[in-house]
Amino acid sequence: MFEYELPDVGEGVAEGEIVVWHAEPGDHVTEDEVLAEVETDKAVVDLPAPVDGVIAELRADPGDMVPVGDVVVTIDTEADEGDPSTADATGAQTAPDTADTADATGGATEQVAENGAAKQVAENGAVEGEVSTTSGRVFAPPHVRRVARELGVDIDRVDGSGPGGRLTEADVRAAAESGGGETATVADSGGDGTAAGVEPGQTTATKENGQRRSAVTPASTADSTTTDVGAADRDRTLAAPATRGVARELDVEIDEVPTDRHRDDEAFVEPEDVRAYAEAQQAAQAADADAASATAESGSAQTESAVEPATATTGTETTATAETETTEADTRTEPYRGIRRTIGDQMAESAFTAPHASHHDTARAGGLVDARERLKQQAEAAGVHLTYMPFVMKAVAAVLPEYPAMNAELDEEAGEIRYHDRYHIGVAVATDAGLMVPVVEDVDRKGLLAVAAEVNDLVERARSRDLAPEELRGSTFTITNFGAIGGEYATPILNHPETGILGLGELTQRPVVESGEVVAAHTLPLSVSIDHRVVDGAVSAGFCNDLKTYLDDPIHLLL
Repeated sequence: MFEYELPDVGEGVAEGEIVVWHAEPGDHVTEDEVLAEVETDKAVVDLPAPVDGVIAELRADPGDMVPVGDVVVTIDTEADEGDPSTADATGAQTAPDTADTADATGGATEQVAENGAAKQVAENGAVEGEVSTTSGRVFAPPHVRRVARELGVDIDRVDGSGPGGRLTEADVRAAAESGGGETATVADSGGDGTAAGVEPGQTTATKENGQRRSAVTPASTADSTTTDVGAADRDRTLAAPATRGVARELDVEIDEVPTDRHRDDEAFVEPEDVRAYAEAQQAAQAADADAASATAESGSAQTESAVEPATATTGTETTATAETETTEADTRTEPYRGIRRTIGDQMAESAFTAPHASHHDTARAGGLVDARERLKQQAEAAGVHLTYMPFVMKAVAAVLPEYPAMNAELDEEAGEIRYHDRYHIGVAVATDAGLMVPVVEDVDRKGLLAVAAEVNDLVERARSRDLAPEELRGSTFTITNFGAIGGEYATPILNHPETGILGLGELTQRPVVESGEVVAAHTLPLSVSIDHRVVDGAVSAGFCNDLKTYLDDPIHLLL
């Protein structure tokens, strides 16, 4: 049995948070296949399988913080996929004796033994039917298996188009539409919308995230509290750690939150989805409490003696509970860790280590606007969306050699100022997880379209949390574009240990004076922050003046 310890997935990383598992006990995995996504204080990274084998046990749940070196998963490297005993060893369910099951449950009991075992439904001691499967293992996430059961598709007869032959939801739906892979299953819905063999009002058991929870069929909803308003029913959900924190705070099951977003064929939930669902739940609870109170009051009016004190108290407690939950929902908390904490620590270190000084100026940007308009069509023909940022980056890379103190860092322990002869420019990107700064290396050596393509790719992957840790390191100067949201000037915090950072305001037409007359012209506000221990104010002013020359007329970049 191979015990896989959480590796050091990034420089200085001491722990990681399990975001989502892409494998489950019983799944056969191959070396380098992605097992999970792990969020560190640097980024979200993939956790690849180190060996071939069958997943025996997952030692951590999504949302758990795992120290580097702790075992996160055990893999049976000697398991035989087709050996029934392997399924037992790896946690796959096998069907017990039908009569015993019926006696133990006294009603309808569904037991599923996928990946080579038979599926049986025992109701009142009788076997309704069974589905035969092949001995080969099918690589399919839980939600894909659920869709297959709903559509009556035998996944053993469907070819997977995902990595390593993994089955996707699209594969299952395509098979259902073409009529391929169909088989009679006992999980088909009845005409009344309930599961076959389950009477209206009867509860069924669903296994999610390793726990049993009750689910009430629609027919019984009228007789029970309607707290599952609009609830979804998924086996797995993708969500950022902050979103899961919101769900835990609001006591919401993440797999029940409705969403129309998907990533990699998996449902994807965001914080606003969780809050909206929680509000709907609370509204339903409040409505149930009001209905219960109204019923109690009506009964009291008809016959006062028929209402016992305990009943009245129960109604009061229900109302109070609903009010308490609503009040608690007004304030929420989430763990201060991961990327958000890294950002905070970095900002605090920068603000309280380097004495910041800021210089503000405004660049005439008419030439920049014209240059982009002229080149925009050619860039699109090359498949590149051209923004103003690549022009600014090229201008900064052209100016920095004249102001080496702006492209440096102070090593306090060594008592040295390091001047960089490379020009790796970081671009601050606002994401759901906070501010990230992916880096474009050697901007001075790349063409405009190459820089534009790289920036577009990095920004897109930063927002989808798909950056490698090394893509967030090594910058020598940083640019932040707060003007994309609105505003003119700010005081950017240095990306420590860098000595300079450039903030861009909104590029738009503003009134300027030309030949004694006020006219409208495109201008770009500039905010430069410096580490005043290394950079003097005159240096930052000179840097801005030269930068303005390139932005006003980018043809100077040809020099």
